[in-house]
Amino acid sequence: MPRLRVTEIFRSLQGEGLDAGVPTLFVRLSGCPLRCTWCDTAYAFKGGAWMDLDSVLQRARAAATRHVCVTGGEPLAQSACPPLLSALCDAGHAVSLETSGALDLSPVDPRVTRVMDLKAPASGESGRNRYANLDLLRERDQVKIVIAGREDYLWARERVRVHALSGRCHVLFSPAAGLQDPSELAAWILADGLEVRLQLQLHKLLWGDRPGV
Repeated sequence: MPRLRVTEIFRSLQGEGLDAGVPTLFVRLSGCPLRCTWCDTAYAFKGGAWMDLDSVLQRARAAATRHVCVTGGEPLAQSACPPLLSALCDAGHAVSLETSGALDLSPVDPRVTRVMDLKAPASGESGRNRYANLDLLRERDQVKIVIAGREDYLWARERVRVHALSGRCHVLFSPAAGLQDPSELAAWILADGLEVRLQLQLHKLLWGDRPGV
């Protein structure tokens, strides 16, 4: 039976992406090979409790919530993550995966919505972007770029152009909390006529930086 190291499982509103505001069960797996400068889930880097796959599925059934988001950390750093994703789909859930984009997406069940980061320079991890993953994205998938300043914005704008991202999937620009003014980012997007979505973190607007909400 596959086992996973789990930091937390909780029910809340989805705070990001196209499903923002939708009641969602979050399964946060432990561990991450990246160390982004603005990371807000560093508490998931280490620790967590070992759970077998059936135990996680039982928690999902008990939550009686259709939408399930598997996140981290970096969930794909655990080999049991793809089997978990498939099992959640088999159980009838609408499943999304939040991933850094640094690891191979090809093992992910095609029924899963992929929400993949591209790491801009201020993250300190832009060299870890796995651009081959872009070829695996579908129209309903999402690419998120966290922007911490003008340099990041210009970098993101160029990635959108070079990889024709707006024609491939949904593209979301997210201001790094405390580092990038959202209204300024909105003005840049409008001035350049980009076909991207400005994303604010709903959960932080509602509950601040508290984990598990």
